[in-house]
Amino acid sequence: MIVIASPVIMSTEQSSDNPWYHMSEDLSSSVSDEVDHYTQPADALEDPPTNWRATIKYLGPSVIISATIVGSGEIILTASLGAAVGFSMLWWVLFSCWSKSILQAELARYIVLSGDTYLRAINRVPGKIPGPRKPFAWPVGLGLIGFLAGLTGLGGLIGGAGQAVVIIFPDLNPLIAVGLLAVLATVLLGSGSYRRLESIMLLFVVTFTVLTLAGALLMQTTEFATSTEDIIQGFKFEFSTSVAVLALAAYGYTGVNSGEIAAYSYWCIEKGYPARIGRFEDSPEWYARAHGWLRVMRTDIWITLVILTCATIPFYFLGAGVLHAMGETPQGADTVSALSSMYTKTLGPWSIWLFAIGAFCILYSSSVAAVAAGARFIPDYLIELGFVKREQLSTRIAIIRWYGLLVPFIGFGLYAGIQQPVLMVTISACYAAMMLPIQSGITMYLQRKRLPPEMLPKWPARYLLRVTFVLQAILAFGVIYFTVL
Repeated sequence: MIVIASPVIMSTEQSSDNPWYHMSEDLSSSVSDEVDHYTQPADALEDPPTNWRATIKYLGPSVIISATIVGSGEIILTASLGAAVGFSMLWWVLFSCWSKSILQAELARYIVLSGDTYLRAINRVPGKIPGPRKPFAWPVGLGLIGFLAGLTGLGGLIGGAGQAVVIIFPDLNPLIAVGLLAVLATVLLGSGSYRRLESIMLLFVVTFTVLTLAGALLMQTTEFATSTEDIIQGFKFEFSTSVAVLALAAYGYTGVNSGEIAAYSYWCIEKGYPARIGRFEDSPEWYARAHGWLRVMRTDIWITLVILTCATIPFYFLGAGVLHAMGETPQGADTVSALSSMYTKTLGPWSIWLFAIGAFCILYSSSVAAVAAGARFIPDYLIELGFVKREQLSTRIAIIRWYGLLVPFIGFGLYAGIQQPVLMVTISACYAAMMLPIQSGITMYLQRKRLPPEMLPKWPARYLLRVTFVLQAILAFGVIYFTVL
């Protein structure tokens, strides 16, 4: 059923009882409320699916975000943490995987209901900084810093993928391998197409999930098999301060991190969730569409959580059960090669292919998906800073394409200059951990100020988000204490 939606900001003749009536009072003049045809194009309203079979074709953001999530945090940081402390921090890895999904879900709730993009949303927060064209909110400034830190992490990802290629082709120069992967990334991303990206990431995600689980199951047939005692040890809630920076970095990059939480909102937009809901109108039809498409989105988020758990825990078990037992801690330019010993020293030389292909799929899919996500941020930054008009949809699309063509080579350049994947990923991960409580606070603020009561989360989710905010703030202080002070 097609319904024509009315504007979000209603006229003064409409009922002031509606919670969105006063919305304009909460907004800075730097954030206008014109329709964004990127998020809510005309004539896109659609009723939600009513059964599981019909729901499947509307899933997809989880595939792309899983490709981003399951990357450096899992194969580099999680395995390195296991190698350093053994099984004692299994609880920490699970906490890192599961604790941030509530923020992912609640921020996405706001995005798909409001029709804002992520940066438009955070630019609604009070507290403006003078800009070259117009004032912008302070979280936008922090996001710019985080964006630059994320480029460092991109260099680590594409560098790690290059190391995996060299494992398969040992005569190939590592820098040449990374350079070739940068070229391939531009080919994959040059069109800027969401559908193409989703199809490519589905192949990567299925491959690395199957290979990771296969490696973990095969490991159970060796002397390094994980025992019940090992798992019990992992739930004694020990925290070793000697590896605090690595543990906090693993928290920042394991599971869905702050950048991926933001990126997920863009994939929800490009999958069409906010477009199908439409701009707010106080009608039963709008509420029915909103609840239905939120149900689809929650299903998508649950899929993300299952995939990342299945891909993360095996790597921690391998690091803790194999590398820790051997007294090896991977570091430096040969990190991925060192991690391969988790397989070769237990399953035999043949397993180098199992590890290398899985590692390549994990790290390279993360690289490609991260570049694709960054391409969505850049035009939004330019819009919120006043350099591009929101209605210039063709400009947004052109920027997305050019970003995909150029940024892989920036990642290559950063890796060529540093060649320390663990260090590069740790820098980006620590900043990501510091951004999480800010995102949680902003999400609670925007929901309270801009969503109608009928669409607010139920009390369990609401209080869980508050608890998450407190825990994230404590951990952000820990990042500052252990890395800066």
